[in-house]
Amino acid sequence: MALRSAQGDGPTSSRWDGGAEKTDLNAKKKKKVAEIYQALDSDPTDVAALRRMAISEGGLLTDEIRQKVWPKLLNVNTNDPPPISGKDLRQVSKDYQQVLLDVRRSLRRFPPGMPEQQREGLQEELIDIILLVLERNPQLHYYQGYHDIVVTFLLVVGEKLTASLVEKLSTHHLRDFMDPTMDNTKHILNYLMPIIDQVNPELHDFMQSAEVGTIFALSWLITWFGHVLSDFRHVVRLYDFFLACHPLMPIYFAAVIVLYREQEVLDCDCDMASVHHLLSQIPQDLPYETLISRAGDLFVQFPPSELAREAAAQQQAEKTAASTFKDFELASAQQRPDMVLRQRFRGLLRPEDRTKDVLTKPRTNRFMKLAVMGLTVALGAAALAVVKSALEWAPKFQLQLFP
Repeated sequence: MALRSAQGDGPTSSRWDGGAEKTDLNAKKKKKVAEIYQALDSDPTDVAALRRMAISEGGLLTDEIRQKVWPKLLNVNTNDPPPISGKDLRQVSKDYQQVLLDVRRSLRRFPPGMPEQQREGLQEELIDIILLVLERNPQLHYYQGYHDIVVTFLLVVGEKLTASLVEKLSTHHLRDFMDPTMDNTKHILNYLMPIIDQVNPELHDFMQSAEVGTIFALSWLITWFGHVLSDFRHVVRLYDFFLACHPLMPIYFAAVIVLYREQEVLDCDCDMASVHHLLSQIPQDLPYETLISRAGDLFVQFPPSELAREAAAQQQAEKTAASTFKDFELASAQQRPDMVLRQRFRGLLRPEDRTKDVLTKPRTNRFMKLAVMGLTVALGAAALAVVKSALEWAPKFQLQLFP
């Protein structure tokens, strides 16, 4: 049962709301809902279609739908929940005290107006779920911010499903963050500046001169933005997107936020304190659907394999989250999403331009920019189809992730 009743279970995207276009938008919503249930009812389930629905405008729309689709995106059998531990995990877990402190500080992650008794009950469930996942997977190490991800699942899908989904997520998408050191987390953060450099060299150079680094984006990445966004609708919309995509997609989304705020950054004093302060205060009124579309475009044009050298190529592929997708391959073969998107992208180019290297950035004039952001209007359809089947595709992709 959905647990967010205090906030309602309406559509996540404001684009579905109000105005003279309300009738048309409602019709679009109904059509999308019908397509989602058609994919769910297929035999076998049409996971590729569910991924397209999760990525496209509005995401999965309601928590009721997410309860059905999120397990499919993670390839989790909802009829086989993790067994309850026979141990008193609160007594034996080395992480209990830290988890307890973090959960107690999580009041703002619960819906406004939720009765105190209900909220306290959910916090107890949150503690137990985290300790259970850690106990079942001793290779995982708790980090502050992990509870922000777990509480998102708890509020959407309930206790029983959360334990199963979070365990799969923790051993795959979040695996790098749960190492004993932050080395792999830092490595993923190292993709941020190369992405920005490919799109906007001027902004990249300004940030480099300011020596701001990438630490401002750490909480964005390790909580999938759950800790920094105040509107829960926006959080679950991003979770739809990230669950349907490659595990490095959150760093591309972080990059498009910085790129979107280009002028604000360039108007700052060129010093670490000023730029860090600006970027660490994430706006709450971002154009989420536009940024999701742009993140998809950038992933296609500048895939991790193209950026790996600049993002510290000395890291070995087997130490990153993409390599943990080996056991995620689905039984039914589905078309690789990178090929789908590249074909659509190339189809937009003039024939005489198709042999040119679209990834080559202009270096002679540092004030020139790639027209990547301008392409997003034309590439919207491609961006909405990012990762038709990330689960099937990732094991093949991992071999070329690092040169």
